[in-house]
Amino acid sequence: MTSTFSNLELGKRSLGAHEQALQITGHNLSNASTEGYSRQRVNFAEMEPIFMPGLNREDRPGQLGQGVVVSRVERIRDELLDRRIVAQAGGEGYWKTRDPYIRQLDQMYLEVGDNSLRAKMDSFWDGWQELSRHPADSAPRTALIERAQTFIDGVHDRFNGLKHLQDMTDEDITLTVERVNELSRQIADLNKDIQRIIAQGDQPNDLFDRRDLLVDKLSSIINITVDKRDSDEFMVHTGGIVLVQGGVGRQFEITRGVDTEGYGRISWADTGDLFEPTRGSGSLSALLELRDDTIEKEIQTLDNLSMNFIDLVNENHRAGYGINGKTGLDFFTEHHFVTNVDGNYDRDGDGEYDSTYIYRVNGANTLDERAQIGLEGVISLSAFNPAAADDGALVEIPYYAEDTVADLVSRINNSGADITARLNRDGRLSLRGTVTENRDDPDFVIRHIEDSGRFLEGYAGLLQAAGPEGAFDWGTPDAVASFRGDEYSTAPVAHPSGWIELNPVLRREIASVASGYGENGRAANPGNGDAALAIAAVRNTTVMVGRLGTFDDYFADSVGRIGLLGEQSGRALETQEQIMKQLHDMRQSVSGVNMDEELSNMIKYQHGYQAAARFVSTVNSMLDILMNLGA
Repeated sequence: MTSTFSNLELGKRSLGAHEQALQITGHNLSNASTEGYSRQRVNFAEMEPIFMPGLNREDRPGQLGQGVVVSRVERIRDELLDRRIVAQAGGEGYWKTRDPYIRQLDQMYLEVGDNSLRAKMDSFWDGWQELSRHPADSAPRTALIERAQTFIDGVHDRFNGLKHLQDMTDEDITLTVERVNELSRQIADLNKDIQRIIAQGDQPNDLFDRRDLLVDKLSSIINITVDKRDSDEFMVHTGGIVLVQGGVGRQFEITRGVDTEGYGRISWADTGDLFEPTRGSGSLSALLELRDDTIEKEIQTLDNLSMNFIDLVNENHRAGYGINGKTGLDFFTEHHFVTNVDGNYDRDGDGEYDSTYIYRVNGANTLDERAQIGLEGVISLSAFNPAAADDGALVEIPYYAEDTVADLVSRINNSGADITARLNRDGRLSLRGTVTENRDDPDFVIRHIEDSGRFLEGYAGLLQAAGPEGAFDWGTPDAVASFRGDEYSTAPVAHPSGWIELNPVLRREIASVASGYGENGRAANPGNGDAALAIAAVRNTTVMVGRLGTFDDYFADSVGRIGLLGEQSGRALETQEQIMKQLHDMRQSVSGVNMDEELSNMIKYQHGYQAAARFVSTVNSMLDILMNLGA
């Protein structure tokens, strides 16, 4: 039998349900501008009827309902769309971080008129040209010294600018890793709170929103995937490795060492394993690529220019004579990385020599670049990019009897080796180390030279013997014993573009600036300008600045390369921003708060509340009549 007061209970339930619906509506309206908030919706359901099947019931038709209850407060969210946003956010984060740095690079290379580095180098060559016309005068020597100093200052400015930009990216990497660690901890802490609330049977919608917002922010920094969203064990992976699992948020740490020039490498704090974010996805990947690839390559290219510039000018200047009769002087100072004259170096720091650091080696024989070799064999050299070489370390350059010397030199320079070849001013084969893409190997170090035939041994006079037994390999001390002669130079200190300087002797004694070549051991005639002319000719000579032919190629390549990077960055960022805008607009249309809809719901729930209140009032009047009848 039903209770006399059951209708009051029914009305009370309706009042409570509509009151809660009004509260949720007010919550939606209050958070309409809150970042990451998802609108919530009240789901009403009928209260279980009084009489259930199988139980004793009153003999009357139908089941008596008991009103309405709030079955669930639902968070409006499209999980598939959320996953798309998480997957796509890394692209936007990558280009949004990369673009400002590329613009700074572009500004650094955007030099106009006489202030450009190229104009300063051209002025330096013009100074030698002028000296070749007036070799006996002091005025062109003074002008040359000043032009050389101006060029050196320009090289230093560019190097310092690139290095400063690289330092900025390193600082950003540190801050970004700290941000990832903080987000990881916050997501793990939210997982703990969410698990406790779910265990009590509640739905923590606001905590879900907060966690999803943190996941969105994390996905713009590193590439991540999310598993078991809204479950009791929420997991975040990066690169297939767990970053967050339930209440555990793993952390990263940065380690610094001499081998990375003081720049940090990212590793997992709990295992020590190196962490490499997915390339092209997330701001952290952009910063690492900028620091270790884009900017590093620009510094390497500038170093290559500087090292070749120093080497070639010095080569011609040492052979020349000043008007005071002095010879054998370098025009630029050279700073060698190792003090051992044979290039022996203790690479692993155990107190014993284990490597040989050689930058340049010359053959003993004079060659004619047009002459056919008349020999066959394969030259094996260390690779510029070891990963691209067939065996991971060496590139093989075949030569044939009908090849000319010039053909083989060109083949070496286009082989992908980190060694370049040329015939020096005496016509002898000169092999020089250049930069390498392997960060574990030093730049400007010849790492391997081997010839299965007789070209490097007998023809060029560079190696003592053919085959593996006569090969030069930098991984052993006293490796210079493999060379036939003693005309080699040890490796320079890193980043010659940062330390290139004029020989102070020449600044003190202008007359020592060489202008002519002597004959038969005698000093050059004061009117001889052959040495100055030879140095000026370096300007348009194929000298192999790394993989580039001439110094002019360097400037043309640099401007074109940076321009293309800027264009690529700008367009990619615009594309990613448009994609993300569409995805966020789609999410907003699903999860965002619509003011008109909420106001409409507020009126509906208000009317429902008023109707329930009127119902309770009516039932109360009826009960009052019933009570009075009993009196």
